Amino acid sequence: MIRKPAVAGQFYPGSAAALEREVQSYLVPGEKKEVLGVISPHAGYIYSGHVAGAVFSCIAVPDDVIILGPNHRGMGDPFAMMAEGSWQMPNGEVSINKELASLILEYSRYITDDYRAHAYEHSLEVQVPFLQALNKDFRLVPVALGRGSWEVCREIGESIVRAIKDYGRKVLIVASSDMTHYESDKSARQKDKLAIDRILALDPQGLLATVFKHDISMCGVIPAMITLAACKELGATHAELVKYATSGDVSGDYLQVVGYAGLYIE
Repeated sequence: MIRKPAVAGQFYPGSAAALEREVQSYLVPGEKKEVLGVISPHAGYIYSGHVAGAVFSCIAVPDDVIILGPNHRGMGDPFAMMAEGSWQMPNGEVSINKELASLILEYSRYITDDYRAHAYEHSLEVQVPFLQALNKDFRLVPVALGRGSWEVCREIGESIVRAIKDYGRKVLIVASSDMTHYESDKSARQKDKLAIDRILALDPQGLLATVFKHDISMCGVIPAMITLAACKELGATHAELVKYATSGDVSGDYLQVVGYAGLYIE
């Protein structure tokens, strides 16, 4: 099955040349780190592309990437993977790593093979052009996630770790998430710092508790929790905030903003 792009020409340019120019404008040359995971925003590039570009500029992208994103539309199963086929993008097709996907499905009680959740979901798609720019031949395992308890997230994280260890090759985990939605810039920055502090502390359970306690509208908290939990089990000892911004920095409207954070975990 071939998935066609859902938001090309909306969230990012629809032509290969224009997309390449825009992505490259956000990437900064420099030393690349081999990291376990990344947390990157998924708004339109005009608003969050510079944050995504900052964090992806820091890392080496291996041949295999698992992308975890929130299921905004609620279509399909709660924890849905597209387990085979490819994603058609303006800059070329990206193959799904069927071997790695099958291992995750084998080990997880919750993740299912369900294309429906991916048909129109933007949160995973907008990460792909940045990954292509850094490794044009990378293979993808996309997982769209609904809401879940800490216990469910921990199990999913453990299943991803078991699959990666059995697979035996380097795999990057990317969590797609924006931060606070539609509050003042001051409020967004205050709330988002609380969540970011939990990420920097490598505390996935504390991240979920903080998001609920302070009513932080972080849409990708589940992907971020699972990524943190998996990276910790894979040996992570450090997380780094590369860049934080809000939509107000671009639009000039600081009354209602969306927050964006780019972090890596090593």
